[in-house]
Amino acid sequence: MPKGQPDVVPDDGLTTRQRRNRPLLAVHTGTGKGKSTAAFGMALRGWNQGWPIGVFQFVKSAKWKVGEERALRVLGGSGEGGTVDWHKMGEGWSWIRRDTSLSNEDAAREGWEQVRRDLAAETYRLYVLDEFAYPLHWGWVDTAEVVEVLRDRPGFQHVVITGRNAPQALLDAADLVTEMTKVKHPMDAGQKGQKGIEW
Repeated sequence: MPKGQPDVVPDDGLTTRQRRNRPLLAVHTGTGKGKSTAAFGMALRGWNQGWPIGVFQFVKSAKWKVGEERALRVLGGSGEGGTVDWHKMGEGWSWIRRDTSLSNEDAAREGWEQVRRDLAAETYRLYVLDEFAYPLHWGWVDTAEVVEVLRDRPGFQHVVITGRNAPQALLDAADLVTEMTKVKHPMDAGQKGQKGIEW
């Protein structure tokens, strides 16, 4: 894609401007590090454009002090760029389903219901549904329903979903899919996560 030009121009009856300005559904999945970080990078670019941003964290604990959260909250309240709202639904972080209590399932469902309400109201210009692939993969939230709601969302609202094991139906519906692949990680050598790198 040299010079920002697409390799293929579909015969869809749209102008270049109309095609460029369609809202996107992006999915960052895979076993590698950086899925959420890439989504927060999109949030930074949206903030710079003056967009209202909604971040919904589905699995990471509400007790965690996440670096991206602090940075985006400060920027969102700076009076420059867009606003940033941060919503936490999870009780703990894991890519392995350790806690099967109904409270986590209920929190995920309520989080999704809030996203649905905000999409219907066109509350945000960019939605970061962080770790939302997990509740879909675990069956806590119905993937077919999510795909339908996202496909039919009104107005101009971008959505980015992160997490391992994103369901195929979500990948098929997405406009942009990135799979992060782990080649090597310090945890493979027994090194735990550290400040400034993982959080």
